[in-house]
Amino acid sequence: MARGTTGTVRGITLQQLRYFVEVAAEGSISAAADLLYIAQPTLSSALKDLESRVGRTLLVRSTRGATLTEDGAEFLGYARQVVEQAELLEQRYLGRGPSRRLLGVSTQHYSFVVDAFARMVRASDTPEYAFSLRETRTWDIIEDVRTLRSELGVLYRNEFNAKVIDKLIREAGLAFTPLFVASPHIFVARTNPLAGRRTVTLDDLEDLPRLTFDQGANNSFYFAEEILSTRSSKQDIRVSDRATIFNLMIGLGGYTISTGIVSDDLDPSIVAVPLDVDERIEIGWIGHASVSLTAQAQRFVAEMRAVVSGYGVELLE
Repeated sequence: MARGTTGTVRGITLQQLRYFVEVAAEGSISAAADLLYIAQPTLSSALKDLESRVGRTLLVRSTRGATLTEDGAEFLGYARQVVEQAELLEQRYLGRGPSRRLLGVSTQHYSFVVDAFARMVRASDTPEYAFSLRETRTWDIIEDVRTLRSELGVLYRNEFNAKVIDKLIREAGLAFTPLFVASPHIFVARTNPLAGRRTVTLDDLEDLPRLTFDQGANNSFYFAEEILSTRSSKQDIRVSDRATIFNLMIGLGGYTISTGIVSDDLDPSIVAVPLDVDERIEIGWIGHASVSLTAQAQRFVAEMRAVVSGYGVELLE
């Protein structure tokens, strides 16, 4: 620890921890300074003093922003817990409102995540908040959580992609926690002739447009959100968001393969039909292996479990 001129150990202040948590969340000192309503030089100075006090480099600064070092990621886990506990004390005894910044989540394109996120926000019961929910590509989910742009990510793995996904997660210092296992289904429009079937086969899909989520520059079969990504299709369309994929199911009679969990409230025009294949889909969340989830993130995970519990999937402990 750094020492003052009198020889005493200088302590870390709560304000410094709050500054650090905000910079980690924003990935930018200038953006964090704007949100904190302080001058950028003031924030930079506070962070340098924090690093001096702990005797470690916590942030790597560049023209692209500020990213956490390995020490910084570990430190953030403790800092978040301290800040969260301090805010709870202030709410309980000083009558202050909760922090606006509560949780960031990155996810593959699942309506159950949106449903759980909405429930979690409603349960927060606060007039001001700053949540973030990012539906994005598989590679970006891992990167978002690695850099702590998001506290946790939601994605799937199965026998085909597990080795690659697990290796990437491990190298990023993250850990995968299984949530549930589901049988594959197709999503189609209610007007599709297959919508009334009890099950469908791959042969039934032969002449239908296959709709998949684009993975950008990292468009490896292993990063696909859909199982059977190596299977050829006569008609392929890649999209970037759920709204587009659902509209193409309706407009073109296309299909995509997913978990079978679709919310009637969020997606009333889409139905799930079991797909007769010998496959299983394991959905889980990823977070930093060395960083404990905040209470808000734990509530979100609990809401995800609550949402999917009514769909007949196999919940995992």
